[in-house]
Amino acid sequence: MPPKRKRRGSVSSKGFAFRDDLMRTAPSKDSPLPWSWVGTEITDVVDITLEHLLATCGLSERNCYPHCPNKYTFFKNAEIKGSSSSAEGEPENDVIVISDDDAPQCTKKLCSANPNCLNYLGQEKWEEEEGARESNLTFLSIQNLGATCYANASLQVWYRDLAFREGVYRCQPPHGTEDRFMESPIFQLQVTFAALQDGNQSVFNPVKLVESLQLRTSEQQDAQEFSKLFMSHLDAEFRKQSMPSVKHLVTNQFQGQQVYGTICHACRSRSERTTDFLEIEINFDSNSRLEDRMATSLQPETLVGENRYFCSQCNELRDATRYTELRQLPHVLHFSLLRFVYDFSSMERKKSKHSISFPTTLDMSQFLGNENDRGQATTSNGGHQRNTYELRGILLHKGSSAYHGHYEAQVYDSELQSWFQFSDETVTRIKTLGDKIVEKRSEVNGRRYVDEKHRHNKDQARTNRANARKRRRICDSDEDVIEPNVTVLKTSSSVVPSCDDSDTITSKDAYMLIYTKKEFGENVNDPGAFPSTRIGTPCPPGWAVDAVRSLNAAHEGACENFEISEKLAKKRFQVTRKKVMDIYYTWDTLRPTLDSFIISQKALEEWLSNASVETGLGPALTEQDTEDPKLVGSNSQVQKMISNGDVICCHGKLDPNKARDMKRIAKKGYDEIVKNTYCFFDPTPTPSDVCEECVATIFRERLYKVQHPALVRDFDCISDIPEHCEGFWISKKWLKDWRLSMPRMHVPSQDDPPPDSCDFDKHVRCEHGGLTLNTTNRCKISEEAVRLLQVLFPLWNPTSSDTEICAVCDALIHISKEDKKEGRRRAEDEKAMLKHMYNSWAIFPLGPEKTSCAAIPTQFYKCWKRWVDHPAENTRPDTVNNEPFFCEHRLLIFDPNCQTDVDSTITVIRREEWDALQRLYSAGPLIDLEQQVCDEEVNYGHNIIVCSDCRLKRKTDWDNAEIIVRLCVSKTRTSNVKVPSQHKPITTYSCNAGARQSKRLRQIKEHGERRRIPVSKSSTLKEIKIMIQDQFKIPTICQRLFHNNVEMHDNEATVAQLQFLAGDILDLQEANEVIEIDSDSDDPPARKKRREEGQGFNGTLLSGMTSSREDTPLLIPLGKTCSACTFSNAVDALSCTVCDTVFG
Repeated sequence: MPPKRKRRGSVSSKGFAFRDDLMRTAPSKDSPLPWSWVGTEITDVVDITLEHLLATCGLSERNCYPHCPNKYTFFKNAEIKGSSSSAEGEPENDVIVISDDDAPQCTKKLCSANPNCLNYLGQEKWEEEEGARESNLTFLSIQNLGATCYANASLQVWYRDLAFREGVYRCQPPHGTEDRFMESPIFQLQVTFAALQDGNQSVFNPVKLVESLQLRTSEQQDAQEFSKLFMSHLDAEFRKQSMPSVKHLVTNQFQGQQVYGTICHACRSRSERTTDFLEIEINFDSNSRLEDRMATSLQPETLVGENRYFCSQCNELRDATRYTELRQLPHVLHFSLLRFVYDFSSMERKKSKHSISFPTTLDMSQFLGNENDRGQATTSNGGHQRNTYELRGILLHKGSSAYHGHYEAQVYDSELQSWFQFSDETVTRIKTLGDKIVEKRSEVNGRRYVDEKHRHNKDQARTNRANARKRRRICDSDEDVIEPNVTVLKTSSSVVPSCDDSDTITSKDAYMLIYTKKEFGENVNDPGAFPSTRIGTPCPPGWAVDAVRSLNAAHEGACENFEISEKLAKKRFQVTRKKVMDIYYTWDTLRPTLDSFIISQKALEEWLSNASVETGLGPALTEQDTEDPKLVGSNSQVQKMISNGDVICCHGKLDPNKARDMKRIAKKGYDEIVKNTYCFFDPTPTPSDVCEECVATIFRERLYKVQHPALVRDFDCISDIPEHCEGFWISKKWLKDWRLSMPRMHVPSQDDPPPDSCDFDKHVRCEHGGLTLNTTNRCKISEEAVRLLQVLFPLWNPTSSDTEICAVCDALIHISKEDKKEGRRRAEDEKAMLKHMYNSWAIFPLGPEKTSCAAIPTQFYKCWKRWVDHPAENTRPDTVNNEPFFCEHRLLIFDPNCQTDVDSTITVIRREEWDALQRLYSAGPLIDLEQQVCDEEVNYGHNIIVCSDCRLKRKTDWDNAEIIVRLCVSKTRTSNVKVPSQHKPITTYSCNAGARQSKRLRQIKEHGERRRIPVSKSSTLKEIKIMIQDQFKIPTICQRLFHNNVEMHDNEATVAQLQFLAGDILDLQEANEVIEIDSDSDDPPARKKRREEGQGFNGTLLSGMTSSREDTPLLIPLGKTCSACTFSNAVDALSCTVCDTVFG
């Protein structure tokens, strides 16, 4: 009896009545949600059972995940029962059961998280053997030897010119040169054409032709230049032939004639020069038409002014008109589109991406002859059919750069009456001219090629699915979306209309156009329209046929060996396919009680796509595989391990966070995988291996998310309290954070900090344990709210609102106010007593020629100045201690007239200021100085002698010290900068009246900006430059350092080697110009280096400069050249750097 089918029951249309409330209830016990039991059934970790653990991973019956039937088994049974179906597709005696109980739906979207559904893992590719063993075969293609796509594209165009192919075949070797002829490009071209015509290989290797031309296979060349040079070489060889049709083949087939002329406006004399051409160059800009650019190039040019023409008749410069005329057109007309232009800003070539439109049928009568002839042809509306040309080929350059890319050819094959696209080894039959290549294999004359027609429906279906995805949100796949019948054709500017539907083609990649003259009565789509003029398929010469036959014989031998190995591999594949299909037909767990393992979806997909094939095609040979009994069992099989770790947690068990990636597979199915496909999964957990620790951690967090909002709601209901009622103080910041649905202070797996934690207790209590004086950081809550919080934080002891503020803090506040008043008064007094010392501190003389002075530590002065300015924030210095300035012999260890000794160390003040300091502070001993000013130079006389030995010891005997880096401000070059002298006056202050700049600005103006850099004896100059970069924000490459007027260059030299003394000054100069970095000369900086253009065809046979070696081998590329874009990559590269093509 046929299976019963269920019909979906009708859905009730009854909804909510008016004003009905939507009742929100807690999930039921049998809720399918994996964590629905948190907070409802279980509120403590210890109560979690195995059933709850299974539910977290969707492995429990309470999850309601159906055990989906194996749809591949269903399809297999359907094929068996298909013969019993009626003509209408329904089984006989079919019974339809009407039921309101819908069967569970199984789709990739709905079952994405169902561990019991083992469909949609990639089994579909195993259902069809041909689809699993799919291969792409092409025909009539030429192998790319590295970067020879430019030659391949041209060869495909020339091969399909039957007249040219016949001419090549008719070439005969000169008498006595038969041996050398076999190595010539002519013979190799004959072999190439013969192989494309009669060869049995899908890909022809043109290595001998490339060797004969001595081309460099690793260099990308210009296809236009190759076409010109190779055609010139062939013309020279053809002229050596005795047969007239071959001798003048290039002239008759490709050569046209044009005239360059000039007409003098004075005497009307005409000067003309006739030249031959093999192609017409077209210069164009954006959105150009071929006819418009042709007409523009033939427009006459008026020569006036500085461009006047020297007339030989008038014997002087005259205004003139220069013109260009096409006098004769060839049978095959080549248009060279100047897509590569020279950019003078970058001094490099670049590719123009401008689009150009060109017709499939071109009337050249409107461009032939003089201006009157062209005008008459334009108004005759196509009456000159003898000059009508049909489009026969397009050369395309794919890529954005002029230095690398990929050449392809779209050529019309007159024998097959169809357009083909040739991209090296790939040949595609096309219906539209452009850059979109589609993939469908067809067969013509016993050859396989790629066809576009069959793929159109598939591309349209993909477009429809893409449009449907824009209107419908889905999770993983579009397999379950009902596709609407919408046809949307997406085209780009480089994809042109069909040749049958449009007369104009627009392209951004077209590089060369090939047109063929249409004879009277010829029609490109009608093979029988011109039988009298049609050239039959040429026959190659005998020596070329022999060469092709030898190639065919070698290829057939290789094919026979391949067929034997393929037959063996096919047998193994069939066995492997049957084993794999038998496994996934029966690996489902139809009942949860069956023994099973948990395997990740990724691991199962890996087994289906790769692992089973790798191990299945390499087991030990059996008697069914080979007829040779000696080979049976000769290969040993190694098991392959597939990682299952993507569903395992850090504890080595099933991770509930990865439940969506888990699949339950029957133990029987797993055993079959290990036994028959030699694969195993590591580890292999069972459903009971759900990690309890991870579940407990997640449980606590989910329980917190459930319970915390409820506690907050309860707290908000009882926390408010009137202002006059007693309550308890709590941190306002803690309460604001705790009230959030997920507090920021919450740390997963940890309890929330209590209100009296260290970060929040200071808002309520002071450091003395009493109530803080600041009331802005605390608020008052009720006693009921406190009891609720103490359930969560039992150790919290809140402070009552009737608690008095801290008496100690209150007293300190009053004392502090009095102390601040006293400090400010004292600072003002000292400021008035030492007003000269306070008002100014700079590099200025203190007074007249001789002034009595005293030295004090600069550190004391700075500290005192800060205290006077802000007595509340800073501490008053205690003493003026000059002891560090004396050595053990009670002599000075510094020279008052040496700047490096006293810089930022000593400040000179008036003697009366020193006396005032002695009354205010504990000051001493006195260092008496006498200022002497002579010719604006300031020197200091001193009664205490400088101890030379101790001074030198202090400057040299140190481990860590500071040096001073001074940024020199100069408008001249560093080499001409006069480094400031080391003998400068030390820091002083002055009472001279008048407006003056700040100390910092004066220092920068005279000395330059300064920084102190800490160094040690082992510090290198490189480390000092890095510190200077951090301080001055000057890159190390722009730094020039001078020590004692000598520039330092050795970055590896240490401070000890450079003999730096403590406190030495380094002068820093920033090199702002490129010329300063590169050189000390006055020469202007060099311009940007041009890109190397390469050798082109120099050194090849096409340049006329052949190699000195007679037998030049094929040049092997130094790098790995991409066959798609010809970019030269590193030898060890796995994919192309430019186009990401994976290397085989």
